[in-house]
Parts: sequence; structure tokens; C-alpha cells
Amino acid sequence: MGLIARSAAALRLRGDDLIPDEISALLGVPPTNAAQKGQEVVGRNGKVRIARTGSWYLEAGERRPEDLEAQVFELLSQLTPDLEVWDNLSRRYTLDLFCGIFMDSYNDGLALSSKALLALGQRSIKLDLDVYESSGNL
Repeated sequence: MGLIARSAAALRLRGDDLIPDEISALLGVPPTNAAQKGQEVVGRNGKVRIARTGSWYLEAGERRPEDLEAQVFELLSQLTPDLEVWDNLSRRYTLDLFCGIFMDSYNDGLALSSKALLALGQRSIKLDLDVYESSGNL
């Protein structure tokens, strides 16, 4: 099994009544990107759209080669360790760690430690993996 070429990760909170400033106050850090439902949002491509729901995203630095474990702890180390705050947030919003996994071949792999999985689980953060194989040949 080969090493995965790179990984990208972002913690995402989403919900219709989400107010980004409230999330920032609770978690203790400003987001990389955020919007309230109905707000105009300018995408990376310059197009303007209307946010269909509220969102708060915090991105980890990209890793080459992949190091999803480090990205998990990079994100969580910036945020409140108070599990009551996380419990409250998980009851009100959808929480996930969205990860882009970019392979160089069809048989690369990755692993997360029980410590990283526990940290995500204690905060009710779903792990969402999008895996991309570069050659297009499976």
C-alpha cells in the first residue's frame, strides 16, 4: 500500500439558523469561511450565490503527503475542549470533518488512530471522506 499524495480537511458546521459569530464565540476561533442563510456569497470562481443554509468552516493546512491525523489535531487544538459546547452544537447543527484524499495510484491507503477517532466522536463530528484516484484507471 502506497502513501496518499495529499489531504485537505475542513471542519464544517451547517444549519438554517446558524449565526457564524455565535459559533466563533463558542469555539474560540474565527472561521476560514462562513455565511448566514440568505447571505450573498462570492465563490472562489468569483460567482455570487445566495447561501441556502448557514455555514461555518475551519480549514486545516493541506498536507503532502497525506497526514489526516495531523489535520484532525491541528483543527481540534484551536477549538474549545469543552464537550458540553460540542454536545450543544451537535444538537443544533450538522457537524462534519470533510476530507479530500488525493491518491497517486489505485491502491494507496491511510489510517487514523483511536485517539483521533475518539476526539472526533466525543464532539459528534462525522468523518466525511472524498477519495480521488488520479489515474482514472481502476
